[in-house]
Amino acid sequence: MLSRTASSLYWLGRYIERADFIARLVEATLRLDVLSTRSAGEDAWRSALTVTDTDAGFAARGTDLSRETVARFLIGDATNPGSILRSLAMARDNARAVRTALSREAWQAINSAWLIFDQRMSRLDPTATLAIMDAVKAETRGFEGALHRMLRNQTTLFIRLGQALERTDNTARLLDVKYHILLPEGERVGGTVDRDQWTTILQTVSAVTAYRWLYNEGLKPANVIDLLLSRAELPRSLAASTEETVAVLTALARSSGMQGEADRMARTRQARVVKTRTGDVIAAGLHQHLQALIAENALLHEAIGRQFKFHH
Repeated sequence: MLSRTASSLYWLGRYIERADFIARLVEATLRLDVLSTRSAGEDAWRSALTVTDTDAGFAARGTDLSRETVARFLIGDATNPGSILRSLAMARDNARAVRTALSREAWQAINSAWLIFDQRMSRLDPTATLAIMDAVKAETRGFEGALHRMLRNQTTLFIRLGQALERTDNTARLLDVKYHILLPEGERVGGTVDRDQWTTILQTVSAVTAYRWLYNEGLKPANVIDLLLSRAELPRSLAASTEETVAVLTALARSSGMQGEADRMARTRQARVVKTRTGDVIAAGLHQHLQALIAENALLHEAIGRQFKFHH
């Protein structure tokens, strides 16, 4: 496979995963703000900017921080590299570059997701925002379904590799922000706001039901951290995404004969994640652990680019 094609497929995976994650994050933040017994207000929206690493970009606009301004910035701002609209536009550009490698279903899902924004951004009240997020999630799920029905070859492997790297980064950032930034000053750990926020984290990664299946003692922060760090049964957990990265790189090595630095880094990380105990991580410093993981993921991303000779 040409390195240019491999690069487009990898970035297609990353951008689709990013769009889906931001849609889930905006939806969960909106529910936290509007439906919580205590409105989370500015703190919740500020945290959404921090999770997506777009807080500096938003601050540079000089606009007041509110539900509508942040939602508009994260959903439909074409000048924000971390918006859903920009992520879907980039996904579509990459998909168009490899159009013949994709099934008709996969292309249609990407195109439909991008077209959602043609008419829908004029009003962004909570009801309209939730409708747009539902539409985005439906199309990204459609793409995921189409991907599962495509040939399991290098095309789908490079897309899955991009998704796995993006998912690792997203989940680590989400958990880090909640643990260190989100609880408003003066609020009690374990209080109503704290509990609502942990529920929001579970909603963002589609894990509310999974949590109930795996833990039978009510909502506890340590258990949510354990679920997102260590439980490979949960597709969006760090354990699952690091495992998926190794599996995909191994399959690519078999089919392409290209193996090297990225494989070694991914296997080393996977071996460490398997041995990681949540209690030890919390005791030693969850923030430091997650920041190290985010930095390591960025280095692995660069190693993948070198190994398969692509850039973006």
